[in-house]
Amino acid sequence: MDINHTETQVKGFFHDFKEFAMRGNAMDMAVGIVIGTAFGAISKSLVADVIMPPFGLLLGGRDFSKYFIVLKQGTPPGPYHSMTAAQAAHAVTLNYGTFIGTVITFIVISLSIFVLLRQMNKLKRKPQDVPVSPTTKECPHCCTSIPIKANRCPACTSELTVDT
Repeated sequence: MDINHTETQVKGFFHDFKEFAMRGNAMDMAVGIVIGTAFGAISKSLVADVIMPPFGLLLGGRDFSKYFIVLKQGTPPGPYHSMTAAQAAHAVTLNYGTFIGTVITFIVISLSIFVLLRQMNKLKRKPQDVPVSPTTKECPHCCTSIPIKANRCPACTSELTVDT
């Protein structure tokens, strides 16, 4: 086995990896993932700490994260007064309250991203009201469409005045 050949392959691998990692797309993707993770944490906190407490209060002071159904008893057998107690007893639970919170989190994140992208698209759009200056005019003699800067009509060879 040739050591120089292996060393060249390793150097080539790291050189190719460096080129890949330093490309704009890879860096943009990395930044997007970091910002997305932070945005997800903020949205999760918004749902858990701001939206769900009043929502639960409207429904009689309930905390959705505590709603679960025991599908199979653990040891020791229930009743379990909390999801944590059921999980500590190795009971099989259906945690529908947690699922409701996750669905609300998804809706808040989706709505936030939709509003953000909608605003960005509005900023990117070209204004529709900007008048476009004409690039052609009509020959007064033969009614042919000609460039606006033309001094003579190419169809009928009439000389054109500046105001035509």
